[in-house]
Amino acid sequence: MNRLVIAGVVVLAAIYVFFSSIYIVNARQQAIVMRFGQITAVKSDPGLYFKIPTSIIDTVQMVDKRLLRYDIANMTLQVSGGKFYEVDAFLTYRITDARLFREKALGELRIAEQRIGTRFDAALRQVYGLREFNAALSEQRPQMMIEARNLIRPDMAELGIDIVDVRVLRTDLTQQVSAQTFDRMKAERLAEAALLRARGQEQAQSLRAIADRQSVEIVAAATRDSEVLRGEGDAETNKIFAAAYGKDQEFFDFYRSMEAYRTALTGTGTSMVLSPDSEFFRYFGSDGSLPISTPTQAANDNAASSTASDVPADSAPGVTTPAPEATPAPVVPADEPVAVPAQ
Repeated sequence: MNRLVIAGVVVLAAIYVFFSSIYIVNARQQAIVMRFGQITAVKSDPGLYFKIPTSIIDTVQMVDKRLLRYDIANMTLQVSGGKFYEVDAFLTYRITDARLFREKALGELRIAEQRIGTRFDAALRQVYGLREFNAALSEQRPQMMIEARNLIRPDMAELGIDIVDVRVLRTDLTQQVSAQTFDRMKAERLAEAALLRARGQEQAQSLRAIADRQSVEIVAAATRDSEVLRGEGDAETNKIFAAAYGKDQEFFDFYRSMEAYRTALTGTGTSMVLSPDSEFFRYFGSDGSLPISTPTQAANDNAASSTASDVPADSAPGVTTPAPEATPAPVVPADEPVAVPAQ
C-alpha cells in the first residue's frame, strides 16, 4: 500500500516537473527567460521550449510582438499665433527588443505607454506649435505626422519599442476660435466680393465710356455725312433753279411771285397794308398799279346794265335808245396805300 502511494506521488511529481519545465511561444508572442531575475534568453520564434522546472530559478515572461496602438483624444494644441485646435491622434508601435523592454520598462505595457503618451503629447505640441493656423488643414498635414513620429522614435527606441506610424484623426477648431475664424472668413469673403464688385463697376464704366465715345463718333460722322448730302442737295437745287432762271427769267419771277402770294394771302386771317407800287403787286396790273373798284363806279355799272335790259324787244327798227354815259372809274394814285383783305 505504501509503495502504491509512493509511486503515485512520484508519478504526480514527475508530471508536475514535466509540465512546469515546458512553455509554449505562439506566433503573437515572444518569451523572456530569466534565471534568478537575470535575462538568459529571448524566444521570439513560435514553438515548445524547456526551462528548469522551478519558479525561483527560471521564470518566463510573455511579451506581445504584434503591432499595438496608442490613442490620444480631445487634445488641445496651440499653433503659431495663439490659436488652438482640438486634435484626436494615435500611433502604432511594436516591441522589437524584448530584452531592452524588460530592462527599461520591466516588461509592462502600462509603464511603456505612460512614457509613450508623454512623448506623443510633447511631439504633437512641438509640431503644431511651429505651424501657422492654416497649416494643419492643408497639404502639410502628412509631413506633420512624419515629423511627430521621428520626434518620438529616439526615446522609444531606448525602451526597445519602434514607433511605426503616427496618424491625426481629427483637427477641429475650438468653439471660440471657430467663431473668430468664421468672422474672419466672412470679412475676407465680403472684402473679396466688394473687390470683385468694384472691378465689375470699373469695367462697366470703361465699356460704357467706350460705347458713349463710339456713339458720339457715329452720330458726328452721320451728322457730317448728312450735312454734306444736304449741302450737295442744296447745291443741286440752286443749280437747277439757276438753270431754270437762266432759261426764262420772266416766268421764274412770275412763279416766285405766285408762290409768295399763296404763302402770304392764304389762311392767315390778317390784313396786309402795302403800297400799290410795291414790288409785291408787280403782277396785279399791266402798268404796275392796282385797279380799285369804288362804290360810285359799281352803281353806274349796275344802272347801265338795268337800262339795257329794259329796252323792249319789239321796238321800232332803227330806233336806238342811247345808253347813258359811263362815269369813268377813278384811278388810285400810285403812292396811296391799299388795304388788301386776306383770303
